[in-house]
Amino acid sequence: MSTAPAPADELLVIGKIVSVHGVRGEVKVYSFTDPIDNLLDYRHWTLRRDGEIRQVELVRGRLQGKVLVAKLKGLDDRDEARAFSGFEICVPRGELPQLAEGEYYWYQLEGLKVIDQAGQLLGRIDHLLETGSNDVMVVKPCEGSLDDRERWLPYTEHCVLSVDLAAGEMRVDWDADF
Repeated sequence: MSTAPAPADELLVIGKIVSVHGVRGEVKVYSFTDPIDNLLDYRHWTLRRDGEIRQVELVRGRLQGKVLVAKLKGLDDRDEARAFSGFEICVPRGELPQLAEGEYYWYQLEGLKVIDQAGQLLGRIDHLLETGSNDVMVVKPCEGSLDDRERWLPYTEHCVLSVDLAAGEMRVDWDADF
């Protein structure tokens, strides 16, 4: 694997180093993957914080409660490890597993135009949220949208009619009851 970082637009944030763990240079990691220990499948990380980029290699990791504890190659001191707090953990998008037809990563949906069954532009997907029952798309108004309302739409089979990544749009069955 190359030690040169991938271009910034090709990197996907999959976690964040939040603090140190113990005295041997391990770090606590908050994972954005599902399940959270999938982050440990990636051995080479690009760390990013305030314009600073570092390449590191994961030696080992384990699940501890709702966080992961990770040992990085060459990081053997608590004080050195403390300097890694706040770094985002990134991997190139190309390293993500292929999904089945009709499944999408959130980053693929962000920015799509959302069009209702009447052909009206509701806005663009700004981001998604995980809730207890289903994921939610936060749709913000954009140029040409129906109005200036922000909408929270469920990312469910009932609501999402189609996704066309090439066209940059999603068709939804939307009504005011959502």
